[in-house]
Amino acid sequence: MDWLEIKEFLKDSIKMIAFIAVVLFLFIYVISITQVVGNSMSPTLQSGEILLLNKLKYRLSDVKRGDIISLDYADTKYLIKRVIGLPGDTVSIRNSVVYINNEEYKEAYLSQDLQYADFSLEDIGYSVIPDNMYLVLGDNRVDSLDGRDIGLISKEEINGKISLRFWPLNKIKLF
Repeated sequence: MDWLEIKEFLKDSIKMIAFIAVVLFLFIYVISITQVVGNSMSPTLQSGEILLLNKLKYRLSDVKRGDIISLDYADTKYLIKRVIGLPGDTVSIRNSVVYINNEEYKEAYLSQDLQYADFSLEDIGYSVIPDNMYLVLGDNRVDSLDGRDIGLISKEEINGKISLRFWPLNKIKLF
């Protein structure tokens, strides 16, 4: 090998190492791939679907009502839920209708015939959602481990925002 070949080899090696570093950075700090397990987000998400999680989103912007998020739960598990209550909100469920600040919250993504139990923030020890806390619910309110069971979550417990369903291919969707 002469000097030019060594120089080209080193240049190509550095490019490959830089590319791998960028990909690793993206998958560690910016995006992640996650899979839906269970039916708690049905009909919006089905068990087995594969999603892209934007882990940087809430470092740059606020959590919004209606966002679908991934959150830490019980040290080794994560949950996928929808943000319903924001800091300063009062939230209740009466006759299978969610009320936020005493106004009906329309949820077009829910099955219309879904019947589920009444709920109030008082049930989990609050009258108003405190700063930096959120109420999350599954879209399948009959079969969902969510804020009604686990209580409010903090922003630090949120892994990121679900941004894309990319599997199965015939159901690709941006969120």
